[in-house]
Amino acid sequence: MKKESIRLALLVLMAGLMLSSCIREEALNAEADITDVSVEGVTLIRKPVVTNNEVLFYVNGWQELDRLSPKFKTTDGATIEPASGTERDFTRPQSYTVTSQDGRWKKTYKVSFVSDDVATEYHFDNMKWYEYRDSWNPAAPVQKLFHILVDKTSDGHEFEWGSGNSGFLFAANGATADKYPTCQEEEGYKGKCAKLQTVSTAAFALLGTPIAAGNLFTGTFELNFSNPAKSTRFGVPFRKKPKELVGYYKYKAGPTFTDKHLNKIAGRKDSLAVYAVLFETGDGVDYLDGTNSLTSDRIVLLAQLKEGRETDEWTRFSIPFKAVGGRSVDPEKLRQGKYSLAIIMSSSKDGAAFNGAVGSTLYVDELKLFSE
Repeated sequence: MKKESIRLALLVLMAGLMLSSCIREEALNAEADITDVSVEGVTLIRKPVVTNNEVLFYVNGWQELDRLSPKFKTTDGATIEPASGTERDFTRPQSYTVTSQDGRWKKTYKVSFVSDDVATEYHFDNMKWYEYRDSWNPAAPVQKLFHILVDKTSDGHEFEWGSGNSGFLFAANGATADKYPTCQEEEGYKGKCAKLQTVSTAAFALLGTPIAAGNLFTGTFELNFSNPAKSTRFGVPFRKKPKELVGYYKYKAGPTFTDKHLNKIAGRKDSLAVYAVLFETGDGVDYLDGTNSLTSDRIVLLAQLKEGRETDEWTRFSIPFKAVGGRSVDPEKLRQGKYSLAIIMSSSKDGAAFNGAVGSTLYVDELKLFSE
């Protein structure tokens, strides 16, 4: 059988396995999920974000939040309590419980209206677990699969970092949390830290995705099978003009650099990525992704660590934001919440293209974002 035929056969097989896994996981989540949201009486500055257990409405700080009645769509047959359209005070987060049609499953969502910017100090001392429960076996215990790193905004709102860990689920094969691409590490520069590591996804090699680089970013992850690089959704609303990103890192490159077909690239050494961009949203664009996070013509300011090196010692970096393409920040658009900020870190600089070295490891701690 020719290589292309083998690739096609494997693609069909893996697609079937993925679809089966998706259907199985959807059976868990779809029975008690919020699938869509809307709200009247307030102006949103970007499309609401719905995650596995949270709904975020982004608004400007002058909006009145004490009498709002968001509406929710749920999976077929599921009910929500309080009922969709109930008026509530959202000056603080509110909880909703979705119950499946058969009454066996419940999921609690935290619903927040976010009027403050993202956290500007990142310590990586706190994390929560991604939890999975097998809907095909009601007696099965909840499994804690991987770490979700969290920080807090100045108004006390919990801010979750995005990562590609949920995409690695398909190749994890029972891996413990510390073997996922992104996890919390005990020994940081101060307290705990973030650990990003490039790992093998060998079963997917013929699909052109043989590695998963550890990554951490402001934004969310939604798996895109047709174009995996678009799974990362970088950026959250930001209403200040960033000046500088500082922090500490350690880095060790893996021994063998390969391309997306697992071809060894002689003389090529892996490298890390730490950068941040301020970009303009609108016209249906709420985020950047792995295909355009450094090339989009919407990027106004860029801060990039260009001289990251291998080091066993915690090393401080300080990277200023610089204008891109002669563009500048519009103060009125900034006030209206029409810019988003993406902070992006990876253990393999070209990991979005699935080029890198298994074993490359980046530790990051005590980041701080300075703004005007």
